Amino acid sequence: MATLIVYMTSHGCVEKAAWMIRDLLPDEVTLVNLENPEPPPMEQFDTVIIGGSIRIGSIQKRIRKFCEKNMDLLLTKRTGLFICCMFEGDTAIAQLHEAYPEALRKHATAFGLFGGELEFEKMNAFERMIIRQVANISVDVSKFNEKAVRKFAERFRDAGF
Repeated sequence: MATLIVYMTSHGCVEKAAWMIRDLLPDEVTLVNLENPEPPPMEQFDTVIIGGSIRIGSIQKRIRKFCEKNMDLLLTKRTGLFICCMFEGDTAIAQLHEAYPEALRKHATAFGLFGGELEFEKMNAFERMIIRQVANISVDVSKFNEKAVRKFAERFRDAGF
């Protein structure tokens, strides 16, 4: 089975999750950061996993456009959806629901809420200022949940297609 992982990352947390998933799956896995050229034709993949980060309450526009543009084809594949965000519980679930179209969420095999990270050296001055003012945080914080990433990958590894 061939798997495509399509993602966008702002400061590296989503990319870390994508690489972990790749390493945990026995399939042939292709990673594509949507910052780069378009992904290869999806017809060659059985599984498509899509991930992005939540910034100011929204997922990256390129992730949203990728889902919209490829919706018909995605609904014929085994799919997984994940986000990285600093919220937990109901707020994180609401952000995942807001990030992906309803039809794709209903079709998905697995969902992942992988936490997030705030690394000040990776932020620009404006981002640092906003984080300090809004969240009252001025040091690096990691809520990245490796256990959740492993559980997400297990769901695909064990489910078959």
